[in-house]
Amino acid sequence: MVTDLPAGSRVGGQVPALRHLALVGPTASGKSAVAIEVARALGDVEIVTADSMQVYRGMDIGTAKPDLAARAGVRHHLIDLVDPDEEWTLSRWVLAAREALGQIERRGRRALLVGGTGLYFQALVDELDIPGRHPEVRAELEAEPDTAALHRRLVAVDPLAASRILPGNRRRVLRALEVTLGSGRPFSSYGPGLQAYPSVAWRVTGLRTDASVLSARIARRLEAMLAAGLLDEVRRLAARPDGLSHTARQALGYRELLAHLELGVDLSTSLEETLRRTRSFARRQRVWWRRDPRVAWLDAGDNPLALAPRLLGEWKAP
Repeated sequence: MVTDLPAGSRVGGQVPALRHLALVGPTASGKSAVAIEVARALGDVEIVTADSMQVYRGMDIGTAKPDLAARAGVRHHLIDLVDPDEEWTLSRWVLAAREALGQIERRGRRALLVGGTGLYFQALVDELDIPGRHPEVRAELEAEPDTAALHRRLVAVDPLAASRILPGNRRRVLRALEVTLGSGRPFSSYGPGLQAYPSVAWRVTGLRTDASVLSARIARRLEAMLAAGLLDEVRRLAARPDGLSHTARQALGYRELLAHLELGVDLSTSLEETLRRTRSFARRQRVWWRRDPRVAWLDAGDNPLALAPRLLGEWKAP
């Protein structure tokens, strides 16, 4: 995921009457299946996907993208927006998501935001002010291989941002410097922090799954993806004339299988790394979502679809 926010500030005005819905939680928790089931029953809901990789055409199996049959009867937004050789950013997603919300509201319907990408959720729901991109500045900064040196430079120009970022987190250090140097405005000035949780016009529900159960679900899902042809999908993507963008290459499973196909890494090693990285990602997602007091948690257990009747009752339009 490409992150564009240092922290965040709300740019909207008064919170309107509660209307839209959100279903959040870690990867493999069953969000998509539950969302489709409930949306079909409600009839007035359209799904907005908050996923940084399902925007890519052709990246279907490894992103757990709902197929056409699963989407039948429920309009989906923000799937298959760009080719895999394009870079994708939070800023682009927010623009597309705001446009989708406008379309949904003009039809007199409700949005159901579904995803585990917490930064996407907060950027849209909290109406955050998002810094722009500065490619020339970024290119100059990336030429410096010493991340610690870049962090020292950030300390000099934006000490507050530097205090919030680990010196070894190259991605975040680069982004903070890019914004500060490119815009002439400190990265830290874009908001008080993502730890601010204002009241919003959304009803937010989270699927909570025991860590051991989720770990097993992740393993089973990877097995199912491989059986469905994930390796062939990655091989086809890698063979495209324009290849894959840096962003697309970072997707869970794709990065590891590309290492197998292009660098000769043993397949079993690539799969083990996929599981490790996916489970680590799920842990980070749980930590992120636990911080947000606006999420009403439901225990998903082994069968998340069993929650559908309860959600139907809670999400009926007032």
